[in-house]
Amino acid sequence: MLFGSNSGRVSPQDKLKKSPRLWAGFAFPGTIWLIALFALPFYAVACIAFGTIDPIFRDAVPQWNPLSWDFTQARQVLTSLATGPLRGVGLRTIVYVFCAMTLCFVVGFPIAYFLARHAGKRKMMLLVLIIVPFWVNYLMRMLAWVNLLSVDGLFTRFMRIFGINYNWLDGSPITVTLGLVYGYIPFLILPLFATLDRLDWRLIDAARDLGANSRQAFRLVTLPMSRAGLVAAGVLIALPMFGDYYTNDLLSRSPSTEMIGNQIDFFLNASSQPQNGALLVLTLSLFLLLLMSFYLRSTRQQSRQVTR
Repeated sequence: MLFGSNSGRVSPQDKLKKSPRLWAGFAFPGTIWLIALFALPFYAVACIAFGTIDPIFRDAVPQWNPLSWDFTQARQVLTSLATGPLRGVGLRTIVYVFCAMTLCFVVGFPIAYFLARHAGKRKMMLLVLIIVPFWVNYLMRMLAWVNLLSVDGLFTRFMRIFGINYNWLDGSPITVTLGLVYGYIPFLILPLFATLDRLDWRLIDAARDLGANSRQAFRLVTLPMSRAGLVAAGVLIALPMFGDYYTNDLLSRSPSTEMIGNQIDFFLNASSQPQNGALLVLTLSLFLLLLMSFYLRSTRQQSRQVTR
C-alpha cells in the first residue's frame, strides 16, 4: 500500500518537464523582443544592402521582396574586401582586435585570478572598483584619454622625462589598441572572475600534493577548468571591438588607422553609398557569427565532458 500510494504521485519537477506550454510562455516576451529589435531591423538592413539606388537623389531604395534582391553590389564589396581598397581596412581591424584581446587577457586574467583566489574579504570592494568606470559615459572616458595623451597632456609630459617624445594622437595604432583595451577590459574581467570563482581549488592543492609545481598546476588544472570562461570573455569583448568606430574617431581620426566600423559609419552617414555600408554590416555580422559558432561549439563540448 505504501509503495502504491507513492507511485501515483507526480513531483513538481516532473510537472514542469511535462508542461512545454509553460516554458514557451516564459520565452514569449524574449522572442517578441528579438523579433522586434533584432530580426526586423536586420531584415531591413538586408533589404537596403540588396536593394537599389535612386538615380536622382542617390538614396538607398530598399527592396522588401527577397525574390527581387540584386547581388551585383554585394559582389563588388566582397571583391573590395578580398583584393581591393577595403582589404587593408579588414586586415587592420583583425590585427587591432587580436592585439587588444591579447593585452586584455594578459592584464585581465591575473586580476580575475587574484580576485577569485586571494582577494578574500576585499573581493567585493575590488569588484566595485572595477565596475566604477561603467558609471562614467564611454565618451567622457575617451575624452579624458585625449587630454592625457595630447601634446601638452600629463602622460605625454611624463614620458618626456624618460626621453620618449611621441605624438600619441597623430594616427597611432598603439593609441587605438590601448583605447580598445581600456574600453572593454572590464567586460573580460567580470566573466573570467565568475568562472574562476566557481572552481574547486582543492584540485589545485591535490595537483601540488602529487608533485606538480605551481606552473604545472596552473597549466594542467586551472587553465583547462577555466576554458569556458576564457572563450566566453574573449567572444564578449571581440564582438563589440569589431564594430567599434568611436574609439578610433576620438583617439586617432586618421585614415591610416580606420577600422571596419569607421567605414560603415562613413558609408551610412557621410557618403552617397549607404548600400555599401549595409553590405559591410552584413559581412561583419556573418564574420561574427563564425565567432559565436566557435563559442557555442566549445561550450557544448565542455558541457559534454562535464556530464560524462
